[in-house]
Amino acid sequence: MAKRTGGSTASKRIKERDAATLKKIVHLADGVTKRTFSKKEPVIEIPTRARSNTIWDKKVGILRMGDGTQERQLFNLNQAKQFMQTMLHASTIKDLIEAEKTSSLRGVFYKAKHTVAGTKENTFDTQDESDPILEDLEVSMGALREELHIFAENRGSLVGNITIVDKGDEINCRRMGSGGYAIPSIVEPDVIEFRKCEARFVLHVEKGTVWNRFNEDRFWEENNCILTHGAGQPPRGVRRLLQRFNRELKLPIICVLDCDPWGHYIYSVIKQGSISLAFESSRLAIPEAKFLGIRAKDYDECDLPDAVKIDLNDNDIKRAKEILAYPWFDGHRGWKKEIDRLLSNGFKMEVESLITKDISYITEQYVPERLKAKDWLD
Repeated sequence: MAKRTGGSTASKRIKERDAATLKKIVHLADGVTKRTFSKKEPVIEIPTRARSNTIWDKKVGILRMGDGTQERQLFNLNQAKQFMQTMLHASTIKDLIEAEKTSSLRGVFYKAKHTVAGTKENTFDTQDESDPILEDLEVSMGALREELHIFAENRGSLVGNITIVDKGDEINCRRMGSGGYAIPSIVEPDVIEFRKCEARFVLHVEKGTVWNRFNEDRFWEENNCILTHGAGQPPRGVRRLLQRFNRELKLPIICVLDCDPWGHYIYSVIKQGSISLAFESSRLAIPEAKFLGIRAKDYDECDLPDAVKIDLNDNDIKRAKEILAYPWFDGHRGWKKEIDRLLSNGFKMEVESLITKDISYITEQYVPERLKAKDWLD
């Protein structure tokens, strides 16, 4: 349910932001041009987005990018194509900003994709080549994806006791039906504003199938919360919105994820950030996020049948040990116990396994009881 509200202040902020981003693109191009006219090799300096250049900021509780950089050189045969791709995408971004239009990641890929004249070589073969170049530009210019006028496919939904304004449209998230409000990839304050909110916390579940059960049972209404999902590994838009709920509205973020190394990793990314996007941790990570379940102890505590067990494979075991060695989990007594028990059990479990108790067991008993007891990991 939506109605239109004013947005002149937001428009002014966007114009100021666009002018600043254009200035950064021109600065990038000027740097290449000046080196060329000075008869020096054209290079672009790119911050290194790798584990070796990632720092764990224990005091703040997030991953940060270090100051390591690497040169992208035009006259290096191993780097020339990436140099060209970087300049192509920078040119596309400039065009988008000047036209006051936006494009999807897929659209930007196709805008830059063509066969180089006189060759059979394509500028880009797959989107897997294109997306990392855009991330390189983000971090090189210190600009967010939305500042580059680029958006990703929407993934994730929201329902609950809050009213928001999305680009001037007032949306009552209490009246979103069975599908919920589709969380966009750009959720900055000049796009999404918060209005009336009665919610006491946010319950983030891993998958849409589980979210549907909570929504159908109107868990958010009964427990006065906001209910979200990220379709598995939550995209940046969902993570950013969760962080804004936490920072601006002071809402606890409580996660219900699978009992497996992948669920643990998703929680880790929500809580501390990720290595590849460490440059964005300050606007994505939520150090106070809590992991409510499901947990390795639930097989016994919830008296679940053998049918819910999914045997751990070699990759699961390796991944679990890697996660346990993360500095933010290493030395954490609760997480050591959790992952050790997962490994000793020899099996993993999905959140949906609780349906074997009752179709609404998770919404009517499991989560409410855990919330009341404050039985979670942080």
